[in-house]
Amino acid sequence: MTVEHDVKQLDLSTGGRFRIEWAEQEMPVLRAIRERFAKEKPLQGMRVSACLHVTTETANLMHTLQVGGADVVLCASNPLSTQDDVAASLVANYEIPVYAIKGEDNATYYEHIKAALDHKPHITMDDGADLVSVIHRTRRELLTEIVGGTEETTTGVIRLRAMAKEGALEFPIIAVNDSNTKHLFDNRYGTGQSTMDGIIRATNILLAGRTIVVAGYGWCSRGIASRASGLGANVVVTEVDPLRALEAVMDGFRVMTMNEAAAIGDIFITATGDKNVIDEHHIARMKHGAILANSGHFNVEINIPALEKLGGKPRLVRPFVEEYKVNGRSVYLLGEGRLINLAAAEGHPASVMDMSFANQALGAEYMVKNAKNLSPNVYTIPEDIDREIARLKLEALGVKIDVLTPEQADYLSQWQEGT
Repeated sequence: MTVEHDVKQLDLSTGGRFRIEWAEQEMPVLRAIRERFAKEKPLQGMRVSACLHVTTETANLMHTLQVGGADVVLCASNPLSTQDDVAASLVANYEIPVYAIKGEDNATYYEHIKAALDHKPHITMDDGADLVSVIHRTRRELLTEIVGGTEETTTGVIRLRAMAKEGALEFPIIAVNDSNTKHLFDNRYGTGQSTMDGIIRATNILLAGRTIVVAGYGWCSRGIASRASGLGANVVVTEVDPLRALEAVMDGFRVMTMNEAAAIGDIFITATGDKNVIDEHHIARMKHGAILANSGHFNVEINIPALEKLGGKPRLVRPFVEEYKVNGRSVYLLGEGRLINLAAAEGHPASVMDMSFANQALGAEYMVKNAKNLSPNVYTIPEDIDREIARLKLEALGVKIDVLTPEQADYLSQWQEGT
């Protein structure tokens, strides 16, 4: 009997399963964790509600949690990030309830979150903190059974830390994003490659020789700037943090204000976690043919209402490419201002999500074991778990590293020996 679900169509499941299995080949760390979970069942009896991008990599995470004993339900963390064949396969082939349809409207998106929360979770697994936010606003009756949660992305961690600072957060959260094996790799290499992939798939334009303006210089933006430069683009970085701006300068990029960059940019990419990074007065300065893309979690980084005010009703000229006429000039918005790497492409490569989702799986296990000793706050996964994920990844890659000799270890642990 098919489990409860709301997906586009179940007959897409065969293709979805093939793609899930393809991704699994690139996820050896998660596979090793799944093999241990199958024996130890560390999540036995735990109900997990997950709000994540419904991709092949997420499917492998859900399967790992399921093998570990968890009763799992999944909904989408973005209206455009669902891969419909993957959603269908999770339902039909893995018997995991899924509530996600690519292109769902805002009302459906929140109905799906509600359905995931009707599961009465012990553990929440978020990408953007929407589950946690809805629980604290309108589903507070669920708080009595929740052990804790995990959070995948920068934007979600920002929201959760704000809640903790105000004393509003009522259960502990593991900030998966803050693990070194997540943000140093997923945010930088994953976002860098997949953002370029999404822009190229949506537009089919040559990036070499173009001026690409990257808003922000956090880990995601660093990856985007690096990959754009590698493709031959002239990269401009905008920042509000003087240290990050200085780092961008030292990395060889031009740094200026968005108002300056607006007049010269060909392609604009936001990845800051803030709103209206590209605002009305910036759009008004852009040249004919300017392309706007967002790689931050929420579709607020580009001021879309201002774009509509200036350009009127858009014309869909290609899938995921809307044309606005601003004072007779064409300005193009990609993927409705949502995550371009998931709206127009497939998100991060499986090999980098392998580490990110290893953190999710081990974060859930850690939460089950330690929640009783944790107050309602945001925590980073312990360093020994972070290093174990890195060790497993190196082992899977066939890379060997040196080990300290006893003499070297002793030298590093004492202070007496000097010059």
